[in-house]
Amino acid sequence: MKLNDAIFGVVLLLLGIVILVHVQSFPKIPGQQVGPALFPGLISAGLVVAGVLLVISGLRARRAGERWFTLADWMGSRGHFTAFAAVLLGGVAYVWLAGPVGFLLLAPVLLFVWMAAFGVRPARAALIAVIGTLAIWYVFYKLLRVPLPWGVLTNFAF
Repeated sequence: MKLNDAIFGVVLLLLGIVILVHVQSFPKIPGQQVGPALFPGLISAGLVVAGVLLVISGLRARRAGERWFTLADWMGSRGHFTAFAAVLLGGVAYVWLAGPVGFLLLAPVLLFVWMAAFGVRPARAALIAVIGTLAIWYVFYKLLRVPLPWGVLTNFAF
């Protein structure tokens, strides 16, 4: 699928404006020239500039005959579409189920389904899903101290 650059440009432009407006509410730090709004403000200003440039580029391409929206060749491929849908639905499933089910039980299932959708052999997908889940859990939960949901394993949390 191909979207005209002007569409993404408008999205970036609006996002940059919203962030610029929001950072104005950040508190000022007494006695300092630089406050907590500086870096988000600079990044949002960059988003605004990039958005304007994309809108200009997209409108030029539109004048040259480019369409607003074009389906890519892979959209007609059942395998590619299935893999795309698996990733999209897996992300939604994680958001909804991570709390009640828990990361350690849900992540290997999702990783296995995703790899199977992309054509990885089942035995290899299962092994990588389990090892990958444990590695991700260790890095985020133990090293970075990110609180991952335990779900049904709450009583076994360590």
